[in-house]
Amino acid sequence: MTRTWTGARVLRDRNAGLYLAGVLVSGLGTSALWLAAGVWVKELTGSDGLAALCLLAMWAPTLIAPALGTIADRVRRKPLLIAVNLALAVLLPALCAVGSRDRLWLLYAVLFLYGAAGVVHDAAESALMATAVDGSLLGDVNGLRMTATEGTKLLAPLAGAGLYAAYGGPAVALLDAATFVIATALYAGLRVRESRPERPTAGWRAGTAEGARHLWAHPRLRPLVLAGGITMLAAGVNGAMVYAVVDGLGHSPAYAGVLAAVQGAGSVAVGALSGSALRRLGERRFAACGIALTAAAVALRAIPSDPVALVCGAAIGLGLPCVLIAAYTAVQRETPGPLLGRAAATAGTLLYAPNAIGLAVGAAVVEAIGHRVVLVVVGLLLPVAVTPLLHRPTRASRTASRSPSDANPTW
Repeated sequence: MTRTWTGARVLRDRNAGLYLAGVLVSGLGTSALWLAAGVWVKELTGSDGLAALCLLAMWAPTLIAPALGTIADRVRRKPLLIAVNLALAVLLPALCAVGSRDRLWLLYAVLFLYGAAGVVHDAAESALMATAVDGSLLGDVNGLRMTATEGTKLLAPLAGAGLYAAYGGPAVALLDAATFVIATALYAGLRVRESRPERPTAGWRAGTAEGARHLWAHPRLRPLVLAGGITMLAAGVNGAMVYAVVDGLGHSPAYAGVLAAVQGAGSVAVGALSGSALRRLGERRFAACGIALTAAAVALRAIPSDPVALVCGAAIGLGLPCVLIAAYTAVQRETPGPLLGRAAATAGTLLYAPNAIGLAVGAAVVEAIGHRVVLVVVGLLLPVAVTPLLHRPTRASRTASRSPSDANPTW
């Protein structure tokens, strides 16, 4: 195998390069908006609870992601991706009308629609990439997508806060709208031939359930999705401990930003390395290594030491994304094209919904038990997530039997 840096291999692929550029540009706007929206509501109302509802409004549509993902299987994915980006570019300027507390309903409505559009966008994006990019590059692309996403989270919130402070919330909304216009142009440049999807034979509910049935019945996908869900549940509990960890270190709450930045840097690094690691280890071992690293780092966070906390933060950033990258790559490789939108959206719900549950559980127990005990217990129990990965799958035929035109798209 030729030793070539992952980024160079991917960027030589026109479709992969355009796709990652679109992810980077739109991610900058999204990361800027989610922070500015909360600050905006806080200034208008003085309420921490109402400010927190902004994030809830954006994440709530993930609960119906399997149904929304069905849209990506009923139309061609590239036109859908372009339409969703244009719709968001048109929707966001409506936030310019939010100037007082009595217009907050408009802000929450826009954020909810934003979240729903994001679910459809991600499903179409994942399904389109499975046919538009060489299959050998899928692990690299998913890893670099993680790098792009985490990289924007490190930079964009600061830029969004600065823009908000200087010009207010409408300016951030218009910036985000502009990023979707640019992303539309990038996605329009993708060269892929898509056939018209067949007319669905099942109703909407039955069609939605097909994605979940596929994930559960598949001997290679079920263990990865189960392992990912368990890991994200533990990650949620760990995330709820952050301010208790900061307090135990003797710092102000603002120090949580330092820990978040270190963890984000770890995620950026693993994204760049994941393609080659997946080829060497395979999805299961790659995911298992990441879970083991995360478990050790979570347990060691109980030690009240700044250097240990920083190292553990970076280690969590390195380990946690592994199972997510492995699961999404496997879903793309092992799912038939006509089912891929629903399967990807359902996998997203099964992977990320446990994180919200973990946050709630962690918030409920941190005061009663203490963060050090919770972190040690979670770190010791997290290796349970590796259990589904230990069973060797049967040598069943691959379900992702795409047509030649799907596997090697014609430009």
